[in-house]
Amino acid sequence: QVQLVESGGGVVQAGGSLRLSCAASGSIFSINVMAWYRQVPGKQRELVAFITSGGTRNYANSVKGRFTISRDDAKKTVWLQMNSLKFEDTAVYYCKQEPRWWGQGTQVTVSS
Repeated sequence: QVQLVESGGGVVQAGGSLRLSCAASGSIFSINVMAWYRQVPGKQRELVAFITSGGTRNYANSVKGRFTISRDDAKKTVWLQMNSLKFEDTAVYYCKQEPRWWGQGTQVTVSS
């Protein structure tokens, strides 16, 4: 059983920054692709960024240049550094260990 626990969400003004964390347990963390998704009410969950075991990163166009995903396999943790936040970044952010394990989500609210 894999458990993923996110933290770091909150309320921030537009232009501000937040850093999300996701701590994993119960898996061989280092071999898995780790990803962050987000979802707003009434819309499909969308991929924000992922990072492979080799460190390859990929980002949604909407966050490129503003968000950075990173991981520490020894700590079994993945982070999402979010800078220059915009109102449209408001969502529940979910950590995922591909292909199927999800965290419970953390709310990010950006006030305009």
